[in-house]
This record gives sequence, C-alpha cells and structure tokens, in this order.
Amino acid sequence: MMRIDRLTSKLQLALSDSQSLAVGLDHPAIEPAHLMQALLEQQGGSIKPLLLQVGFDINSLRKELSAELDRLPKIQNPTGDVNMSQDLARLLNQAD
Repeated sequence: MMRIDRLTSKLQLALSDSQSLAVGLDHPAIEPAHLMQALLEQQGGSIKPLLLQVGFDINSLRKELSAELDRLPKIQNPTGDVNMSQDLARLLNQAD
C-alpha cells in the first residue's frame, strides 16, 4: 500500500494537480496521463528539464497526453470527487 506521506512534496503537489485536472475534465478517476501532464507543467519540477536534457520531444508528448486525456471516459454528473485509478495506484506502488 502506497503511503502519500513518503512521497516528495513535488510529487504530492503533482498528484493534487492531476486530481484537479481530472475533475476539470470530468473524468471519473486520476490516470497516469493526468499525473504525467501535471509533472510536465509543474513549475520548478525536474521531469521537463530531464526530458529536455535527453532530447525528448516535449511538444509531441504533450500532444499524445492531450489525445490520451481526450479518449478517457467522462462522467455525466461530476461531483468533484475522484480517486486514483488502479493503473495509477499500481504505478505508484511499483515506484515506491
């Protein structure tokens, strides 16, 4: 079981931002794509500089993430309450 308190403050902030993104897009759960989008846009974060340093095409990644987010199901009557998807929980548990 993943413990949020063991995550870095930057990752905790990115998870909060990814939750806001999921809510704003009327998605039923926070998916890995939400987290990656939040990490890419994070001010002072390390993901974007690292990807740029190794020559990764950030604009292509943004387009792919946007397309992935567009493909996710939407909920009809959003309540603002979303949880982590099983995929995101599994990913974070593996990283722990």
